[in-house]
Amino acid sequence: MGRLHARVFSQMPRVKLVGVYDANQEAADDTAEAYGTAALPLESILAQAKAVVIAVPTTYHLATATPFLERGIACLIEKPLAGNSGEARAIADLAEKHNAVVQVGHIERFNPAVRAMLDLKIVPGFMEVTRISPLSFRSIDVGVVLDVMIHDIDIVLQLANSPLVSCDAVGVNVIGDAEDICNVRLKFENGCVANLTASRLSMKTERRLRAFSSDTYVSLDYQKKYGLAIRKSGNVDKVRDVVRQIKAGEIEDLSQVNYTELVDVQELSIDDVEPLRAELEAFIDSVTQGTPPVVSAADGLAAVEVAERIVKSMSKAAV
Repeated sequence: MGRLHARVFSQMPRVKLVGVYDANQEAADDTAEAYGTAALPLESILAQAKAVVIAVPTTYHLATATPFLERGIACLIEKPLAGNSGEARAIADLAEKHNAVVQVGHIERFNPAVRAMLDLKIVPGFMEVTRISPLSFRSIDVGVVLDVMIHDIDIVLQLANSPLVSCDAVGVNVIGDAEDICNVRLKFENGCVANLTASRLSMKTERRLRAFSSDTYVSLDYQKKYGLAIRKSGNVDKVRDVVRQIKAGEIEDLSQVNYTELVDVQELSIDDVEPLRAELEAFIDSVTQGTPPVVSAADGLAAVEVAERIVKSMSKAAV
């Protein structure tokens, strides 16, 4: 991920990529050569940079970010914010204490389909989310909840916009000590329910979200960056008229009903901006213009806290 960030920063006119650091010197040298910058020691980056991206294994997020935050240097920290809520809270506290910008790398927030859906401002009563894929061999220091499901936890929390009251989870460990497959049912104070499934051992890749509100059904394909919204509003009179005809016996065969006339079906308006570019542009806006981070440290902490509850619930289910 660090190399991907370096690529995008090297293409942004308002950014000067002063350097990269990697514990693997060969990787640092290769990235620096590819994107016209220098492979620097951390001390040099601390002295020069006004903003940094922390794209190291989750275990090292707090330790790596701390010297930058203590100097008030803005940090984009890859997801999850940390491997546990204690460290995530420590990062959030450091950012507040030293007035440092922190944005968390929940890149799905910048998926064009997700941005289009969030613009609808729906209030869902039920959500169904599936995120399955083959093992990527990245972030295997954490389980599938913190590695993969964390994306959807963040988005579900934004959509539900309500305190979590319960979670019931089951999971399976296959590769190592941490879970590789998980399914969880989240219930929120406002009555919203979300069912999430994540697996990093699938033979195929599927990333979908379906959200149901009283007026709207939204279906998203994260991978294809495609979304569909189906609304009943605007056609309520037609629906009522069909119901009246059915009750009166005027319609006996439901094949006579043209369902496409009873709902408003619209493809979401999707732009073609690369999610990583959109994420980094938003980060630089926060650094240079003071706009609030799209995914704040508080958002990152909330996602980690819910992830911990899911893993705890999963452990109880296995007893």
